[in-house]
Amino acid sequence: MRQVPNTDLSLNYAFMPLYPHVIRLVAWPLRVLGLTPIATASLAGVIVSTLGTLAAMLSLYDLAREELGDAGGIRAAFYLIVFPSGFFLAQVYTEGLFVGLAFTCLAMIRRRKLAWAALLAALATWTKAAGAALMIPLALPWIRNGDWMELDMEWRQLYFKGIPWKSLWKALISLAPLVAFAVWRFSYWGTAFSRVEELFFGRGFLSLGVSYYTWRQAFWSLFGPNPQAAAYYAVEFGAIVLGIGACLATWRRYPGLSAYGLAVVLLSLSSGPAQGMHRYVLSAPSVFLFLGRLGKHPTFDRAWSIISVLIMGLFAMMFTYDMWAG
Repeated sequence: MRQVPNTDLSLNYAFMPLYPHVIRLVAWPLRVLGLTPIATASLAGVIVSTLGTLAAMLSLYDLAREELGDAGGIRAAFYLIVFPSGFFLAQVYTEGLFVGLAFTCLAMIRRRKLAWAALLAALATWTKAAGAALMIPLALPWIRNGDWMELDMEWRQLYFKGIPWKSLWKALISLAPLVAFAVWRFSYWGTAFSRVEELFFGRGFLSLGVSYYTWRQAFWSLFGPNPQAAAYYAVEFGAIVLGIGACLATWRRYPGLSAYGLAVVLLSLSSGPAQGMHRYVLSAPSVFLFLGRLGKHPTFDRAWSIISVLIMGLFAMMFTYDMWAG
């Protein structure tokens, strides 16, 4: 188990707490198989990731079928699992569980089941810090319906009417991801996470100066003498353009969902090192809804499916041989 230089902290603190705790829970009944502790934990991790991915696929289907029909919903879910970085969804990584929780939360918001959505948003935040951005689609119905004005008026009349519990409850639901993030951030886990991210991975919240420098260097690598670096960063910049473009393209029909996806992309882009964007855009459902729209044309559907699967196979092979793949 590697440690952060000059500290006694394990690199495991780079992960948010929910995923490893769910793995521990799932691993407990798997002990009957007689596997080693590492094999048992690995199997549990893959099970959790794949079940989370299945939940994300079902949620994408539910989100897309009103606009694109049943075929479009299935297409959007299919594009998720064949995305170039889609193999991470079946690894012992947080991506599978996170997209399952986040996409299901967005589906619950669309169905106006806000209490369930708030719970899923809190759990998503404890899986990846980007889950805090779910506050945007959660708060949007509260703002649109004028509930914030109702709460403000009731607080002004507090002396006469008592505490406005109904309006306060609606406000707390919209703030659930932020509250969950604050609870984690001020815990030992949150403090250790920040130290690991800063000292070992060089990442941070809105590290604009570092991000500008690293992405500038990555851009010039496209034209440098190293073809491997140029190919890798071509995928990175392609993911950025696709992520931002898809969120803007779906904004009119899915404003809250698109705003959440745009926040995830921009926060990841400004976190420091120029790497991993094709993995981070997995968390933006607009990418797959947008591709689902384009996939109505058979030519695009066949071309994207073949290209995406081939790139995913290449990245999966690199990952298997312990080479950098996102």
